[in-house]
Formats: sequence, C-alpha cells, structure tokens
Amino acid sequence: MTLTDPDAVRSARDLEWTKRTLRTLTQLHGVVHGVVLTSDGMVKGASYGLSREAAEGAAAVASGLQSCARQVAGALSGQPASALRQVVVETGDGFVFSVPAGTHTHLVLYTTREADLGMVSYEVHRHIADLGERVLATSARDARE
Repeated sequence: MTLTDPDAVRSARDLEWTKRTLRTLTQLHGVVHGVVLTSDGMVKGASYGLSREAAEGAAAVASGLQSCARQVAGALSGQPASALRQVVVETGDGFVFSVPAGTHTHLVLYTTREADLGMVSYEVHRHIADLGERVLATSARDARE
C-alpha cells in the first residue's frame, strides 16, 4: 500500500476525524465515553480510556440497537424506508445516544444524568454534519466474508 492509495488516505482521514470528534464530544459536561462503529459492529474508534473489550462489546450491541430501532420505527410508522436520526436509551445512571454518522457508520455516546441532552444531541449532529459522507463512509462488507 502506498501513501497515494485512496483507501489508505480515506482510512487516515477517518481515524483523524474519529479521534478529534470523540475527544471534543467527551469534553462536554457529562459525556463519559464514545465509540464510532460500522453498521456491522466493528469499532472504528473509541474514546480515550475505554477498554478495547468495552468498545467492542458496545459496538456489537449498538449495531443491533440501530437495526432494531430502524425496524420498529418502520413497522409502527408504516414507513419502512424512513431514515433513523438517533436512538436514545435512558438508564438509571445516564443516557446512550446512538446516531448514524455516514454510510454504514454510527456514533455512540454514553452520558451521565448531569449532561445537557439538548447540547449533546446538537453537538453530535453538528460534528456529523461537518464531514458527512466525505469522510465517514464505510463500505458494506461482502456477504461472502
């Protein structure tokens, strides 16, 4: 692979965006950790201090959460092709935000109850919109793999 390989360039841009975005978002009051993942549950990046095991577990479950939410919304709304904007799960201690972040890519954050949910949602969507499809497009894996 050379430095001019388009896949290598895209991968480097994705990694840099992921690091910068997770660093920025985890500085918001009440945001604890975040993970950027592919739609099939592979970790593209995780916030500083989150163990690999925790990131992989969260990514696997978040991938299923996005899929389930899309199916439920489509079934109940009668609009199966409706775009999913975000999934928010309330826990006893905080909230999980799961947001599509480009083709086949998602951003997931965990916050405490003290977080300003409106601000977190706004900042997540602002960061995703900044680069959109230009950077965060993960190819779907071949079904034969």
